[in-house]
Amino acid sequence: MDERELMQLLLSLLPSPAYIIGTIIFGIFGMLAFYYGRKKKQPRVKWLGIALMFYPYLIGTDTWLLYGAGIALCIATVVSMRLPRNQG
Repeated sequence: MDERELMQLLLSLLPSPAYIIGTIIFGIFGMLAFYYGRKKKQPRVKWLGIALMFYPYLIGTDTWLLYGAGIALCIATVVSMRLPRNQG
């Protein structure tokens, strides 16, 4: 294997810029959701924030799956923030 083939192989293993940007955006949203859930004592929002921060490590390098799961988790977080809390 020559140097050129090795460089192509190494570059093919790196994630795309869209993947890196998505990871950063969803991680920031997850961090904000975590702090919000902790401050307002909403455990569901807090755990969804943790999920948003760490799920990219489980996805791999599939960009479409990253954005699909990230948008679904963001929607779940926003819906959980808007749900009325139990008054029990």
